[in-house]
Amino acid sequence: MHPEGAPAAAAVVCHAHPLHGGMMHFKVVFRAAKALQEQGLAVLRFNFRGVGRSAGTHDQGRGEQDDVRAALDELERRFAALPLVLGGFSFGSNMALRVAAVDERPRAAFALGFPLKMMEADSFVDRVRVPRLFVQGQHDAFASGAEIEALVARLPPPCHLVVVPEADHFFEGHLDAVQKAVSDWSAARPWHPA
Repeated sequence: MHPEGAPAAAAVVCHAHPLHGGMMHFKVVFRAAKALQEQGLAVLRFNFRGVGRSAGTHDQGRGEQDDVRAALDELERRFAALPLVLGGFSFGSNMALRVAAVDERPRAAFALGFPLKMMEADSFVDRVRVPRLFVQGQHDAFASGAEIEALVARLPPPCHLVVVPEADHFFEGHLDAVQKAVSDWSAARPWHPA
């Protein structure tokens, strides 16, 4: 997805769990990409290995991190001079933050519906030092708004949290709020140093 005019940055948006129907066309992924595009970013959505026409098979999150790095490689090739932003929804947010914890290329990162309860450990999140956005449904079954508030409270700044009232993991009926949160965050150009 290309913005009107010259892009200000380039972003990768990762989708939900491949074994549970996740794909790049998920509504939350599309809305996040649309918000970024409207704020002047070039956006790459992709299918993890084994989804749609992508080759390979699900690799329990190991190979999927390679997929994220390959997407960053492609954006870096296409937009060499631009800051890179990395994020995702659910499983995709897990993969995005794991890569952002060790890869120096992303200048900002975001997590939508971060599935905290599905992880054995979350210490990798502490190593993500770029500006971050978390958007979580208040009643998300994989980590409530209150649980993500506790996570964000221990993280170093800058870290921004939006808890969407009454929303579930998929933000059913609340997609406008997700899009607005991503749009507002990206409008502030968090990838530029303060």
